[in-house]
Amino acid sequence: MKFCYLLILLLNVAVTVFCADKYSRKDFPPGFVFGAGTFAYQVEGAAHEDGRTPSVWDTFSNGGGDVAVDQYHRYKEDVKLMAETGLEAYKFSISWSRLIPNGRGHVNPKGLEYYNNLINELISHGIEAHVSLFNYDHPQSLEDEYGGWISRKIVRDFTAYADVCFREFGDRVSSWITINEPNVFAQGGYDLGITPPGRCSPPFGIGHCYKGNSSYEPYLAAYHMLLAHASTVRLYRNKYQDKQHGVIGVTFFAIWLVPLTNSTEDAAATERAKDFFFGWFLNPLVFGDYPEMMKKIVGTRLPALTKQESELVKGAFDFIGLIHYTTIYVQENSESLKLETRDFTADAAVNMFLDKDDPFVIIPEEFPLRPWGLQALLEYIKQTYGNPPVYIHENGQVSPHNSSLEDTSRVKYLNAYIGSLLDAIRNGSNTRGYFVWSFLDAYEILGNGFEMSFGLYFVDVEDPGLKRKPKQSAHWYSNFLKGNIQIERENLSNPARQHLSQ
Repeated sequence: MKFCYLLILLLNVAVTVFCADKYSRKDFPPGFVFGAGTFAYQVEGAAHEDGRTPSVWDTFSNGGGDVAVDQYHRYKEDVKLMAETGLEAYKFSISWSRLIPNGRGHVNPKGLEYYNNLINELISHGIEAHVSLFNYDHPQSLEDEYGGWISRKIVRDFTAYADVCFREFGDRVSSWITINEPNVFAQGGYDLGITPPGRCSPPFGIGHCYKGNSSYEPYLAAYHMLLAHASTVRLYRNKYQDKQHGVIGVTFFAIWLVPLTNSTEDAAATERAKDFFFGWFLNPLVFGDYPEMMKKIVGTRLPALTKQESELVKGAFDFIGLIHYTTIYVQENSESLKLETRDFTADAAVNMFLDKDDPFVIIPEEFPLRPWGLQALLEYIKQTYGNPPVYIHENGQVSPHNSSLEDTSRVKYLNAYIGSLLDAIRNGSNTRGYFVWSFLDAYEILGNGFEMSFGLYFVDVEDPGLKRKPKQSAHWYSNFLKGNIQIERENLSNPARQHLSQ
């Protein structure tokens, strides 16, 4: 970088552009961590082995992840592959029903052994352990007993589960994520019925709705997630953090949102969407209460935070995790507010588009390449929420599972988004780490199992050997992490203004 600055001084401004169009691993701040991630049900397999009991994900997918990619038996092989790739950190989740099969009480010694072995293997290879406590997979026994996240009882049981994890693993865990994507889990699992536990009510659910209340349960489940998260953070801070020196936070799904047109209606709708999709959780965590717009629209269906709960929730994080894949366009749909009965989607009162005429889908065949959206998202977090420490906990490109190992679109994606992240950091974003989703091809619940994949490494799930094969993106990321290459930036400008003028 000193050479770059010297050239700027000696030559002319054109060199500034040239230098800015290249980056390497060394350009990121000291302490910044790069890694990749997976989640338990998506990769572990061994669903009926060694004392594990079903989670709501097992039930919802009808056993689709029974084998997955068998990391339970192949963790040493996978950690060796991580080390060879150059990963500095691995983000994974603990299966609650593997560790505590009944949801509370008895701790399964085999589950304890597995996660100790995995963490020890990571540490022995110099790889940080970043651990999620929950990813759509509470024990089915708790769902059967009291309805899982629609009951306040889960706050107690989740905190007790977290206590076991902190006690048994916390001396070797760098970072804890309490709940992954609570905003998507609340909407998908309790409004639309497209994720576990599949609760919804007509006419709002997508597919079959056998039980639930789409008008109320998403807000109730989110309320209990906020309380469980805050209770867990308080436990960690009071009992473990001073000795273990880790950090704890929560991770949200965060597509960036821009107006579909230049109209004042679409601009207002975009701000409303930010309140519903970001502010739903971030406002209580930072300011102690929900956004005013959200309270006004949802009314009594939004469980109010008491003064004591507000004090518990406010500031209950060391970092905010973000899951970001692309940017979508927002159109005003205030007609939905006139409905006598509404769900979360109708309350948000927006239509969403991948492109001007294409409705938004959760997992398309390929995400549009809009790296400027990541920079805009991080600027929004900085300006709106006081620039908290941030980790990009998922970012990556989707493709059909059996596509070529020459995944040039994924390489182009990672190149562009990591470059945009560097731009955001240089502009003052307090981002501390970046994780590619995902390390391996994994069982994707919204991607029809193994039909769509995100992995740096291909796994042939039709082959009993489940051999891992590096894609071009694995080689690219490895060379980047090891500092072997200086990256030529993709020349991708922000097309939003052009889009809005059409």
